[in-house]
Amino acid sequence: MAVTGTAAAVAITLPGAAGAEDLPSAAAGTPGAASTAAGAPGAATGAGAQGAAGADGAAGADGRGAPPAPPATVVPAAAEGDRGTGTDPLTDAELARARDLALAPGDTAARQDVDGDRGRPQHLGTELADPVPGQEGRRRAQVRLYDYARDELVTRTVDLATGKVETTGVRRGVQPSAHPEELRAAMELILASPLGKGVKEDYRDATGTELKGVDQLWFNGDVYRTYREKNVPEALSRCGEHRCVRLVAKVRNGAWIDTRNLIVDLSARNVVRVG
Repeated sequence: MAVTGTAAAVAITLPGAAGAEDLPSAAAGTPGAASTAAGAPGAATGAGAQGAAGADGAAGADGRGAPPAPPATVVPAAAEGDRGTGTDPLTDAELARARDLALAPGDTAARQDVDGDRGRPQHLGTELADPVPGQEGRRRAQVRLYDYARDELVTRTVDLATGKVETTGVRRGVQPSAHPEELRAAMELILASPLGKGVKEDYRDATGTELKGVDQLWFNGDVYRTYREKNVPEALSRCGEHRCVRLVAKVRNGAWIDTRNLIVDLSARNVVRVG
């Protein structure tokens, strides 16, 4: 029984495309034998054998089929120009120009970024502005900035051709998704806080080495929104008016480190434990 099972397994695993040359001579037989077994009248003649052989060899002179196709090639992407057209995504050059234009007005001197640096509000994002009806060819960008000095979201629309700031909108209590620079600042605050001791211990347990800076971690996160939480500590009651974030973190290419119970108020620059 064991021998029979093994033989069956071998038969199943043979490549489906095996040719006659791969089989023992007794098993291969002659071309005519297969026709007779299939119910074709009479035995194969020499001409029949030659015809079958000719059909089998039609794909290639050596009986092994057509030659393999040449390897695929990757065509490099076309070089990106400085300016897009119509509703094309903003180019790198346009993104940089839009940001510079949005930061140019004189009122930015009093504004502040996430690190506390004055003279530049925190950049959150830039996107192509909706076209003006009848002027679809104009390339305009909408730039979102956050002023940590006043906890205000500043939105500016700039004309990329003329360099003019067309509109400026200011709102409070509106918190777009966090920028990577804000997430990095939040992790730095966690590690500098007494509450960061557990993060350092978890890192040491996972790696056997000390955690000395944020570059040893992979992390991501987003804005902490109080309306999604059942219990909000008093210390976080101003989140929404303040800019607060929650992070997830892990050792680079390694184990997760649970930081979900640590909320960072970037406006007040403090760390609060929840749960």
